Amino acid sequence: MPYEPPTHTVERSLRATTGAKIVAGVDEVGRGAWAGPVTVCAAVTGLRRPPEGLTDSKLLTPKRRNALAAELGGWVTAYALGDASPQEIDDLGMTAALRLAAVRALEGLPVRPDAVILDGKHDYLGNPWRVRTVIKGDQSCIAVAAASVIAKVRRDALMAELEAESDQYAAYAFGANAGYPSPVHKAALEELGPTPYHRLSWSYLDALPQWRHLKKVRLSAEAAALESGGQLGFDF
Repeated sequence: MPYEPPTHTVERSLRATTGAKIVAGVDEVGRGAWAGPVTVCAAVTGLRRPPEGLTDSKLLTPKRRNALAAELGGWVTAYALGDASPQEIDDLGMTAALRLAAVRALEGLPVRPDAVILDGKHDYLGNPWRVRTVIKGDQSCIAVAAASVIAKVRRDALMAELEAESDQYAAYAFGANAGYPSPVHKAALEELGPTPYHRLSWSYLDALPQWRHLKKVRLSAEAAALESGGQLGFDF
């Protein structure tokens, strides 16, 4: 399906209206997974023409996404990645875990950005960061699209490494589903239960009676409600 390529429009607007000189695009991957971290990438691209075909990582084939990520590694001005672990997600809730991962990514950049373009409609960063949220920013903003590709490829590789780490994890097929819901993943959970890499506060455990006793109770019911959507969907 044809799509409009991303542009520097939002970045130019931020530069003009706020005086920002360094603008980072920020995107996350892993929010709806059952296992693995949530990973955030912060990318600074300047105003140069991007590599051909850059767009939201979800619109790219794995082969094209991997090739583009390799190209982006040398094209971006700077990028950094931040993770929040399954345990941190369980303890803090997804919104706070996202902020933690994003701050880790932003603070990993060699220079602190003056402004941030954040994919989506919800500003989970807040003060002291100057944030512009953009719905579908991973499709429309070059820096956010670059961040989405780098984050996706990095997290997918991490999940494949977890699968290869031990024969015990092969049944979960993390290399194929990246920790997201899938029939194979659910079947492995039913038979073997969750691994140390699973999120134990999530509602998928409610459908697994023999493992339900492992579920962690969130400290904040409000935090649990914020990410209840998407936990049972097949999105990978």
